[in-house]
Amino acid sequence: MANVAVVGAQWGDEGKGKIVDWLAERADMVVRFQGGHNAGHTLVVGGNVYKLSLLPSGIVRGTPSVVGNGVVLDPWALKAEIERLREQGVSVTPDLLMIAETCALILPFHRDLDGLREDASGAGKIGTTRRGIGPAYEDKVGRRAIRVCDLAHLDQLEPQLDRLTAHHDALRAGFGEPAIDRAALVAELREIAGFVLPYAQPVWRVLADARARGKRILFEGAQGVLLDIDHGTYPFVTSSNTIAGTAAGGSGMGPGAVGFVLGIAKAYTTRVGSGPFPTELEDATGQRLGERGHEFGTVTGRKRRCGWFDSVLVRQAAAVSGITGIALTKLDVLDGFDEIRICTGYQLRGETLDYFPAHAADQMAVEPMYETIPGWSESTAGARSWAELPAQAIKYIRRIEELIQCPVTLVSTSPERDDTILVRDPFAD
Repeated sequence: MANVAVVGAQWGDEGKGKIVDWLAERADMVVRFQGGHNAGHTLVVGGNVYKLSLLPSGIVRGTPSVVGNGVVLDPWALKAEIERLREQGVSVTPDLLMIAETCALILPFHRDLDGLREDASGAGKIGTTRRGIGPAYEDKVGRRAIRVCDLAHLDQLEPQLDRLTAHHDALRAGFGEPAIDRAALVAELREIAGFVLPYAQPVWRVLADARARGKRILFEGAQGVLLDIDHGTYPFVTSSNTIAGTAAGGSGMGPGAVGFVLGIAKAYTTRVGSGPFPTELEDATGQRLGERGHEFGTVTGRKRRCGWFDSVLVRQAAAVSGITGIALTKLDVLDGFDEIRICTGYQLRGETLDYFPAHAADQMAVEPMYETIPGWSESTAGARSWAELPAQAIKYIRRIEELIQCPVTLVSTSPERDDTILVRDPFAD
């Protein structure tokens, strides 16, 4: 039985939460391996809606869940999310949730800096969630982060605080903000430490033991490949590597542990925030996609930009992330369109491209080349087998497979977890 890594194959918001929840029933453990509480995973279980930002999606099903070392952790956001789930009847105990001792913490001044920078950026705004993710990763790489394990040694925190304040106080002064109140920060950390530390473990050992016993591990990515710090639409990206290869480093397991890579892609394309978007539709069709797909960000509440499926981007995402198969979501949103268009290439200053260029100016300048295919009038909503899909919807899926050079292994036809067509079981490989 293979382990499975789930990654977004577009700009995030592809419906990973539902797919991970669906797969979690078949998994023995679920692992978050990058990002922070800027993820937005919505699960619909038995008519109840659960919105997760930091916790692995398997937590709702009672599947043992791990927050890996590649995640940056806001301890106060963690507490709020656990308490919110408790109000919905989900008890998150240390037996169910394990957090890597080496996770870097997101602290209040990281959130401050995130917002100050964004407000000062003018036309250069990235579209950050203002939750301190980027600044926390900067401190991690700068070797000045406070980590989960430090919460058990707050009396020995002075060297880290010296490094942190030397860096951040200068930045804050540039924005006209006061220096970090070290005593207040330590007091806040002491107050939250008792909540966080019971969940802290050397999770690499837990995962190594699970693998040795043949347990099925599900690695849950956040955001999408097109937001990867190296492979995405830089600088309009997140602050971590979102590709499947990060599952190894961000969990403490070797690359051989990753197994099947399932990429999640909508049957059309959406994006939240700034940045290039070749197939964006700023017309009635784009409005229709947004309304039918309920396209509002789980974390930010921002309206998502909508456009036709871009096979060039998904093919590129599949290549750089080693995607084995695609889970195609929200097929039902396309019901009733007379015609559907698929981007098959780009024109850039008279040149035809079959890939997305690296430079932001070129990314903004490309013009999509479309192939138009007939739509379908029948409903696909709630379909659970190929036999329930209109013939033209199946043709659309097959054409996508040809263009992205990757098979479709799952099809999602509504937010309900069981409204899923399984073509190939990722865990069976």
